[in-house]
Amino acid sequence: MNVKVLGTESLGVRGLSCVVELEQRKIVIDPGLALGYRRRGLLPHPAQVAVGEQVRHKILAELRDATDVVISHFHGDHVPLPDANPYQLPAQQAAPLCQAARLWCKGPQGLSNNMLHRRESLGELLCRHLPNAEGQKAGPLEFSLPVPHGRPGTRLGMVMMTRIARGDTVFVHASDIQLLDGEAVSLILGWQPDIALVDGPPLHLAWLSSSQRETAWQNAQRLARGVDTLILDHHLLRCEEGLSWLERLSSETGHRVVCAADFMGCPRRLLEARREQLYAEMPVPEGWHEAYASGNADTRRYRDEVSMEDGSDEICGSL
Repeated sequence: MNVKVLGTESLGVRGLSCVVELEQRKIVIDPGLALGYRRRGLLPHPAQVAVGEQVRHKILAELRDATDVVISHFHGDHVPLPDANPYQLPAQQAAPLCQAARLWCKGPQGLSNNMLHRRESLGELLCRHLPNAEGQKAGPLEFSLPVPHGRPGTRLGMVMMTRIARGDTVFVHASDIQLLDGEAVSLILGWQPDIALVDGPPLHLAWLSSSQRETAWQNAQRLARGVDTLILDHHLLRCEEGLSWLERLSSETGHRVVCAADFMGCPRRLLEARREQLYAEMPVPEGWHEAYASGNADTRRYRDEVSMEDGSDEICGSL
């Protein structure tokens, strides 16, 4: 089994996309990405946009020969969108690449009206029925029943988790659970994963109370002690505090807990957390975003800046 994380916050974008390669299967999970549209009044810095372009190209490349595509839920950083903004993945680009792949999708339970409409629109664009995979098991793939997107009972609804097994190796993808629901964590542990890619708590959000932080911490400790390699990312790394949170978790449990960039052997690119710093270090010309959206500006200069900053010229590939 080969696991590659394509795009998430430690790799410079919002999302939790990955590829799992087996001998005769190539499974792409959550083939979407986004950049926080505004953070403290600032649109995505062009350096973020440049990295987003690279991740978008990588996702599309992996979809070309995917045998299976999994969609855990229908938020804009996890799925190609018929109405994508300039910083997301248009479904019109992904649709031609998904015609032969098996689809495994979050069902309608726990979706808002907006997300139900998005699910229907994506199916229409693909000219395919989006099957409800919740609770199913087929060959190496197994899918959970709906679990909460973060805290139970919120308007954010529900998501679907994925288990992939090959021989004695088990991989689990747990998107947007935020470690805030103990039952979801117990389900992951019951699946006995060797590697788990899991969404961590949104430490950057003011609504996250001290008791919720403690819940997330206790659930993270349980998970870290039960998984050989725990990759925590996504919401957790929308702020710098997430890195120290990871390091403390690894130290206190004595187990391997890493972000996706570390797992992939890539530079950490917490661009979402560092947006204000990027604007200060690399001023953005007035009107750049409007020009980019209309195709009259590009990210070439900023690609060079990011490459010089971290010593690489592309998003990293497989281990």
